Formats: sequence, C-alpha cells, structure tokens
Amino acid sequence: MNQFLIAPSIIAADFTRLADEIAAVQSAGADWLHMDIMDGHFVPTITIGPLFVEACKRASKLPLDVHLMISNPNQYLEDFAKAGADNITVHVETCLDLPQTIQKIKSLGCTAGVTLNPATPVSALDAVLPLVDLVLVMSVQPGFSGQSFMPEMIGKVEEVRNKLNALRSTAHLEVDGGISSETLPLMLNAGANVFVAGNAVFKHPQGAGEGIRVLRQCVAPA
Repeated sequence: MNQFLIAPSIIAADFTRLADEIAAVQSAGADWLHMDIMDGHFVPTITIGPLFVEACKRASKLPLDVHLMISNPNQYLEDFAKAGADNITVHVETCLDLPQTIQKIKSLGCTAGVTLNPATPVSALDAVLPLVDLVLVMSVQPGFSGQSFMPEMIGKVEEVRNKLNALRSTAHLEVDGGISSETLPLMLNAGANVFVAGNAVFKHPQGAGEGIRVLRQCVAPA
C-alpha cells in the first residue's frame, strides 16, 4: 500500500468518456477516486448523486472517496453507502451532532471523514478527531472546480497534523483544492498524505494517466 495516496477528483473528468477516464487513472496508479457531491444549497453548485457513484463503482476497482458538500448529510448516508462509497466525508458545518454522524457512517460499513470550510477553525474538529478515519483540509472554497490554491491553508494542515500526532491517530490527512505538481509538495511537507487533484489530472495535456504519473513523482521516495 502506498504511504502517500493520489485521489483524482472525478468531477473534473470528461463525463462523455467516463469509463475511459477511470481506466486511465486506475492503470496509471491512482489510489482512490474522489467524488465531490454538491447540492446547490450548502455550496452553490449541483454535481452528482448516488446513481453516479454506483456507476463509478461498477467501472472501477478503486476505493470511492465520497465528499458530501451537502446540507442534511445524515439523510443521504445510507444511499451513498449502498451506492458503493468506501469512505464518506461530511462537513462539520452541516452536522448538528457530528459524533453521531461519524458513528452512523461507520455503522454502514464505510470509513468516516470530516472536513471544514477554510474559514472554520480547526478547533471545530476537536470532538471527533479521535473518532475519524480521515480529515480533509480544503485548500479552496468548496463548491467550484478549478480554483486557485490558498497558501494560507498550509498552516491549517500543519495544525491538523500536530493534533493527529498528539492523539497518535492513524487517520489520513487529505487535501483538496488547487493541488498540482507545484502545490502538492507544500502540502506534503505540511503533513498531508492524501492528495485530491482534479484539473491537474483530467485536464493534463497528455491525458489523465500522465497527470497521475506527474503527481506520483512528487511523492516518490528520493
């Protein structure tokens, strides 16, 4: 198993060639497929739902990393678990009882992640850090693909890493937003170990497979 994981964000793929895009990143060494679920309410954009996740499950052998940028996530956890999600990540801002939501995700047979908007302090995660399998730090404002990397989030990754280390937690520390061959090393040095990339993979001039290979070089041992 790779110590550092590359998770291409399917929302940046060419949906008219979805099976080919998935096959390309899978054969190039992607570790997970990242699914950005947006509802047009918690974030302005509407993207994909359980039926799309289920289709990706049939098209891929990779674990599906489902990021719920939606209001009332508890209402839909079972739907996404049944669709084939391996990990489900929720936002702290959307959960009235975050520990309960984390436990519900686990009861459905999925690993559980938590994330927060860039303006929300890391302290908002303190109650659930001992419970989660993954923490996602957004390095853009959630809701739109293709935004510029926010360098001020490097410090937030360092803060989360320090908290996880203090707990001796084995939870993954994932980053998402503007991740490329230039910004990935910054987040790697800050303590992240899972890297979500959309445009850097699926919009690479030489194709998605080459996008994965370029990012993999960034985390290869020296």
